[in-house]
Amino acid sequence: MAHIAEWKKEEVKDLKSLIDSHSVVGIVDLLNIPAKQMQQMRKSLIGKAKIKMSKKNLIDLALKDSESKTNVAALAPYMEGQPAVIFTDLNPFRLFKILEDSKTPAPAKVGAIATEDIVVPAGDTGFEPGPFLGELQQIGIPAKIDKKKIVVSKDTVVVKAGETVSKNVASALTRMDINPMEVGIDLRVAYEDETIYTSDLLNVDSDKIIQDLKYAVQGAFNLSINGAIPTKKTISLIINNAFSKSMNLAINAAIVNDKTSEILISLANSQMLALASQLTYEGALDEELVNKLSSVPTASAPVVSDSEPKDDDEEEEEESTEEDAAAGLGALFG
Repeated sequence: MAHIAEWKKEEVKDLKSLIDSHSVVGIVDLLNIPAKQMQQMRKSLIGKAKIKMSKKNLIDLALKDSESKTNVAALAPYMEGQPAVIFTDLNPFRLFKILEDSKTPAPAKVGAIATEDIVVPAGDTGFEPGPFLGELQQIGIPAKIDKKKIVVSKDTVVVKAGETVSKNVASALTRMDINPMEVGIDLRVAYEDETIYTSDLLNVDSDKIIQDLKYAVQGAFNLSINGAIPTKKTISLIINNAFSKSMNLAINAAIVNDKTSEILISLANSQMLALASQLTYEGALDEELVNKLSSVPTASAPVVSDSEPKDDDEEEEEESTEEDAAAGLGALFG
């Protein structure tokens, strides 16, 4: 480096010092950012990150000469536009989100490359009939006069993603106060712990990730309970679930214990009253059962049949049925 200017040596030394003293190093593109907005962005990053502009070859030298960070030189190929180096101890994903959130809408500039489709929405432009109608039609926007105003008939893509903004399109968009561009610091790539994160990897939907994590937690919770896999969060529910199932089994199988005896007796009493309510001939029930049935709102009181005499076969069949019912009631009570 004998023939290199002293200021260049100092510049490389300063860059290497910043690389060594921060856990995350990134390459940003500052192209087309107005000076005023750049100053505001620098202020917003105070205490979070530091941006240093320099010549590409000096940045490249500093990255290659760094001894503290293996593979950090892999950042060099991502220097595009007006590159600068950003230094921080924030997580690369957090840094990317901060930089993206700091971007502001900006008018379309002639010659700018659209990062996504630029759309002119349908509706009233606010302009009265005049030459502007022809200007819109010339750039492919379906415009017409409606109620003494220039109106766009439908949403129209005037510049597709990747295409260049023409002079006529830029002028029309500016007049309609449509700001399709964003001004801000683009983080091209970031380095952390020998790993290179490109912008497409850093550009994640945090809300979706949080929602996916919630679904995953709920799924794991359900699996733990349904699979009887005890954890600190699910052990009490697993025990309660097991207790409820064992109670249902004991009651349905008439297994008597200190937890089920009262329920089984109450159930047997209800079944007994239901059976007794079906006996309809006089003398089938004793006074105690009659009193119990009369105290149950939904139960029907015993009824003595006053119907007209039936033929012998019907009477024999009825007698048999009533005898069977009486025998069943007797068996219930021993």
